[in-house]
Amino acid sequence: MAQALYFGRSKWLERATGPTTKGERIMGGFDNILYEVENGRARITLNRPEKLNAMTLALQAELNEALWEADNNNDVHCVILKGNGRAFCSGYDLGGGGGPVPVSRIQSDENSYRGGRSVDDDAWQMERAQRYRMALFDMHKPSIAQVHGYCLAGGTDVALMCDMVIAAEDAVFGFPPARDLGALPNNMWLYHVGPQWAKRLMLTGDSVTGAEAQQIGLVLKAVPKDLLEQEVEQLADRLALIDPDLLSANKRIINTGLELMGARTLQRMAVENDVRGHNTAAALTWGERVREKGLRETLRERDAKFGDGRARVNGPEVRDENGRLVEQ
Repeated sequence: MAQALYFGRSKWLERATGPTTKGERIMGGFDNILYEVENGRARITLNRPEKLNAMTLALQAELNEALWEADNNNDVHCVILKGNGRAFCSGYDLGGGGGPVPVSRIQSDENSYRGGRSVDDDAWQMERAQRYRMALFDMHKPSIAQVHGYCLAGGTDVALMCDMVIAAEDAVFGFPPARDLGALPNNMWLYHVGPQWAKRLMLTGDSVTGAEAQQIGLVLKAVPKDLLEQEVEQLADRLALIDPDLLSANKRIINTGLELMGARTLQRMAVENDVRGHNTAAALTWGERVREKGLRETLRERDAKFGDGRARVNGPEVRDENGRLVEQ
């Protein structure tokens, strides 16, 4: 890592990585994320900017490891999760990048392991990845998602597992793969926006802006992009004033309430429901279309039919002949 951005008490600076100073530790050892601890917070940055931080299994495994490291560190009161470059996260890496991640240290070429041959294989593989992401829900310390740019598909699967989401007003939230690839393998949308908006966005794959996401309760707050870092860091400053064990007590009772409303069970069921989605006619022909046309063109062709792909939270959805919203 040539450079690291770090913030302290509402001020920021950019510095070349060098010897650590009191209260600040920059930690390496990861290939797909950046991890640092400073002033009572751990910052975890998705670090595949050339892919808009599209998530591979390897990235999710590293994220899981970093989250539990932060939860185990007595100096950490909260975690900030953000993305490097132009986006928070554009979704899962559909190009198959990242390479294999062994399930265990004794995995051997002499054994025959699960692939994706059966329905149960599909569910098992997806549950494995989901366990990595569920650390955000299960860990004791609170987490804040700092969202800018795109937060699409798998990006929403991690952002909405965070305890609080603060977004740039022009951020984009949506799950376009619901149009032809499957259902959501994590689903906290219902608990944030209620059944009607969850259906409106999931049944079409349309998106909303950060400002609109605040209006419907998908995020805690939306602020101008140039104030996003400051907004998140100031909240982390306040959390750093609280005993982390007390933060844990208050987070976990609220999450227990969500569990009593079925939130955790719904995540497991969401994986199995996504397997059902993978067996629809649209999803079964996905691979064939990608082989024929390439991934970029397949996605372009799918999404072009939806115009600008936006939902409108306030007022009528008047569209032009290309399916783009007309400003009223």
